[in-house]
Amino acid sequence: MSKHTVLITGAAGYVGGMLVRAIAKREDVERIIGLDKEPLPDFIKDVPNLTYFQMNTADEWEGEVRAYAPDIVIHTAWQIREIYGNRPLSWKWNIDGSEKVFTFALQERQVKRLIHYSTVASYGAFPENTTEHRYVESEPFRVTDYLYAEEKRVAEERLEAAYKKRTNAATVAIIRPAAITGPRGRFMRIRFGLQAALSGTLKGEKSFFYNLVSLLVSWVPVTPKWLRQFVHEDDIVAVTLRLAFDEVPVKYEAFNIAPPGPAVYGEDMAKAVGKRLWHVSPQFLRIGFFFAWHLSRGKIPTAKGSWKGYSYPINVDGSKATRLLGFNYSASSFDAFYYTNGLYESEVPAPFLRHKDA
Repeated sequence: MSKHTVLITGAAGYVGGMLVRAIAKREDVERIIGLDKEPLPDFIKDVPNLTYFQMNTADEWEGEVRAYAPDIVIHTAWQIREIYGNRPLSWKWNIDGSEKVFTFALQERQVKRLIHYSTVASYGAFPENTTEHRYVESEPFRVTDYLYAEEKRVAEERLEAAYKKRTNAATVAIIRPAAITGPRGRFMRIRFGLQAALSGTLKGEKSFFYNLVSLLVSWVPVTPKWLRQFVHEDDIVAVTLRLAFDEVPVKYEAFNIAPPGPAVYGEDMAKAVGKRLWHVSPQFLRIGFFFAWHLSRGKIPTAKGSWKGYSYPINVDGSKATRLLGFNYSASSFDAFYYTNGLYESEVPAPFLRHKDA
């Protein structure tokens, strides 16, 4: 049996690191090549078959990686948080870097599969969105002023163009996940994000801005149509492995990854974290995000357009992965958000444990 060599961009990141560990356990994988602009993190230092390059995808990395002849490419690298005052640098890292990954994966003879991580945010958060409508993969992405969503939209356009010019037989799968969460995301990697702020896990991080945000969300601010869909980190890893290694009917396909059932609304979030609701208007939120972004010089991640994602719903249908891949989600949106079940539950501090029995 020939063994795979897998290139994972963004290997030091949240999802990339979990994929490194999961793929390293497979008997059909000989080597993992990790590529990331950050130093090799402790989380994956002990992976024996990992070759790590501290390089940005926008750098000249192709020659180093080509020597190992990867046959599977998984592109998770992304500068998610907008760099304050330097949008061109973000564009270079994300768009130019992605184009280099796409060109490599679709021109190198031995590459058989490319998996690209996108986002549901690019469907666009607009006032006319309804909580009832669920976007499906055939609906187009829309132009927005939120840089993260816009860059992901453009990246998918560039990927489609690169696929049409490919010189190998590589297939392409695009993963468009809802908000990814789980015990590792919430407790092993304290991130300046929604759940960490609402749950209080930002406290004690010795940062003025962390403490300020924790104070500001002593109540949960909720706009009239706010909702979130969550997908468990274990499910994200599982569906990626399915697309990377299993025989699946995919040539060029996009997949919304969000579990069936209801989304999580503001009332649910407040109840889950034991806080009271604070009903606010979208315009109030917009002003608050503006001042938080500029006064903190980007340390509070409330960049231009991001307020819309907390004001107008993007509800997606994630059933295509079940129909086409036979993939079954292990956790609902609320369970993924609320409980600490999962591969990394042992790392959750006792006061935060919320285990859901089978």
